[in-house]
Amino acid sequence: MTLPTDHEQQAADWRDPAAPVAERVAALLAAMTLEEKVAQLGAVWIGGDGGFTDGGSADGDPATGAAPAGTGEPPGAGRTANVAPHQDELAGRSDGWETAVRSGLGQFTRPFGTAPVDPAEGMRRLAEHQRRVMAANRFGIPALAHEECLSGFTAWTATVYPTPLAWGAAFDPELVEEMAAAIGASMRAVGVHQGLAPVLDVTRDPRWGRTEETIGEDPYLVATVGTAYVRGLQSAGVAATLKHFVGYSASRGARNLAPVSVGPRELADVLLPPFEMAVRDGGARSVMHAYTENDGLPAAADPGLLTALLRDRWGFTGTVVADYFGVSFLHTLHGVAGGPAESAALALAAGVDVELPATHCYGPPLVAAVRAGAVPEELVDRAARRVLTQKCELGLLDEGWSPDPPATAPSEGETGSGAGTGGVDLDPPEQRRIARRLAEESVVLLANDAGLLPLRPGARLAVVGPRADDPLAMLGCYSFPSHVGVRHPNVPLGVRVPTLLASLRAELPAARIHYQAGCAVDDPDTSGIDAAVDAARAADVCVAVLGDRAGLFGGGTSGEGCDVPELRLPGVQERLLDALLDSGTPVVLVLLTGRPYALGDFAGRLAAQVQAFFPGEEGGPAVAGVLSGRVNPSGRLPLSLPRRPGGQPAGYLAPRLGHLGQESSVDPTPLHPFGHGLGYTEFVWEEPRVADAPPPVEGTVRVGTDGAVRVGCAVRNTGGRDGTEVVQLYLSDPVARVTRPVRRLVGYARVAVPAGQTRRVEFDVPADLAAYTGPDGRRIVEPGELRLALAASSGDVRHTVRIRLTGETRVVDHTRRLTSTATVG
Repeated sequence: MTLPTDHEQQAADWRDPAAPVAERVAALLAAMTLEEKVAQLGAVWIGGDGGFTDGGSADGDPATGAAPAGTGEPPGAGRTANVAPHQDELAGRSDGWETAVRSGLGQFTRPFGTAPVDPAEGMRRLAEHQRRVMAANRFGIPALAHEECLSGFTAWTATVYPTPLAWGAAFDPELVEEMAAAIGASMRAVGVHQGLAPVLDVTRDPRWGRTEETIGEDPYLVATVGTAYVRGLQSAGVAATLKHFVGYSASRGARNLAPVSVGPRELADVLLPPFEMAVRDGGARSVMHAYTENDGLPAAADPGLLTALLRDRWGFTGTVVADYFGVSFLHTLHGVAGGPAESAALALAAGVDVELPATHCYGPPLVAAVRAGAVPEELVDRAARRVLTQKCELGLLDEGWSPDPPATAPSEGETGSGAGTGGVDLDPPEQRRIARRLAEESVVLLANDAGLLPLRPGARLAVVGPRADDPLAMLGCYSFPSHVGVRHPNVPLGVRVPTLLASLRAELPAARIHYQAGCAVDDPDTSGIDAAVDAARAADVCVAVLGDRAGLFGGGTSGEGCDVPELRLPGVQERLLDALLDSGTPVVLVLLTGRPYALGDFAGRLAAQVQAFFPGEEGGPAVAGVLSGRVNPSGRLPLSLPRRPGGQPAGYLAPRLGHLGQESSVDPTPLHPFGHGLGYTEFVWEEPRVADAPPPVEGTVRVGTDGAVRVGCAVRNTGGRDGTEVVQLYLSDPVARVTRPVRRLVGYARVAVPAGQTRRVEFDVPADLAAYTGPDGRRIVEPGELRLALAASSGDVRHTVRIRLTGETRVVDHTRRLTSTATVG
């Protein structure tokens, strides 16, 4: 009888799905060499033709941090942003793959999201790559495949959903969770295991190009909506990756990747809570470090952030992955390391487990550093254990796991517009229905002073503007057509994206519509303005459709690397708008943008104004439905809309001195506040009450610092049509140990009320929501007066309840209650 070797016994242990994950991973890790463990910490970027690429650019050294154009990541030395993706000269050759994966592989980078690939063919290629990886390493461990999924699965022919700023405008986490589950189902069905979303950066300065990727300027809104996305994506078996941890959106001058200088309280009370909630309540399985340096310390080299806070304090047990080239940037951009080996040592010690998108520092340089005694092997073991645990939890280490695609396509039944030639439908009707619902809920009616909306069915309309007849006007930077497709002009868009012009013609078939572009998005040419004005003069109403073009690194007016010095509409669009307003014809302004723009100079001259934040493939019909009246708008601003382009609003979260006062001649008051939005019916808020609390004393309800209170009101629809009101709950702390926001969101609910009927909304509010970071850095709930405001926006308070917290000051941590609970009855 031949007894099994130790290695064979260990192999049997880690393949057993019935064994505890920790035991399986420990058995596998104990059998691996240093090179095999390090291999699990790296990645290979699969080129668009299925070949191997090292992640370099056509004109630069991969070690400098260069990337394929259109990948959405910032340039390192030698980067040319508009070159085609560089395919390594070893592409497709067995010796290239053998070198890359001979000891194993951690991740495949964007097999579907680098270039247009038919989904069925992409599934086949990915399965073949997995087989090659499994055959090359002695344990047969497959790689984990990741993709972008910010506005849907970033793959050719996949559903393009509204951008995250539109999720915030919808104030509907349940629908966002449903959307994310659908995205995750498509990704998992074609062999993808990890999604690089959601973005949980809180908007601090909307001049930042990536504002479109944020959910809004309020940490509670960002946290609740973002956590819903995490739940939805992970319900489909795809690991969500929180980005960007932390501080990215607070860069100086709103410049991409610029240094960040924030105080410890702003970090703790504004920027960190969304990540905290997504880790604790959402169970997020991955976190991506931010590019930025916070007070001189790059996030990728910050053990206090990535280990002490994230893991030791919050209890996060997943993987920390590098933002693309973030490890290399420690020496190429930040200058805190002398080369790849030092960068690897800093990042690994801080807590970065996986280098993405390709292996430049965590490969041979890291192995050599460990062999030389410069890096403890225990740090490699720590990261490899986390990577293998994630693979085990996703089923990749189970006996009999196969990389082959499922026998059935990702969708069944009706065929959508995104079916590839192989019959795999990534844009099925159900996903388009979700995209339509979210788009409709996210459109914000900002003003309707003249009562011109809804438009009359038989009106003469002049539809004017550079965004009226372009499908890309609906799509954000991280949608596949804007992110990758623009580099492949001969490839079809992949999904059906009706323009607003086409949608209006379908929505209002009796209307007489004349279209003129007037100008381009950001071209200085004004020669088309006269024709546009003539069209307006001949119409009953002019619909001016203006806004952004999403792009990368200056290739658009919104998106990554497309930062602006002031909040003016791009190009000569304001000149076009001014001329249209002088035409004598009422103008309805429709903005399709990735950020808010300051239009205070035009506000009093507009008949109506509608805002949509890159509403996705169904955005055209959604906006047209609002203009026609088919959709009663219910979107609310997820960030303040400034009045002047040069005087940025301080943000509604500012303390008292951040708002208008005699101390300064600059008025930071926004044109429209956070939470603002109108509809086509009228609501009356009545019968405010406080329940489940002792009787008030002199109008003040007393609650313990460890207690809770229930606050609510009735919402009556006094108009002639069904509608949805968004009831918002704000907390004010008039006297605290440090300055506090005048008002901040602590709850919200979408309340659908049929015409003539009444519904009641109640919020269960824990005292924990009054917590803030005190002078000594501890988060406290202290006794004293609070005010809870039921409001239609941060500037439109309907009812206020005075609360007095009683008892001892409590020090709280991440285990505190993070949300209020809304009940609509």
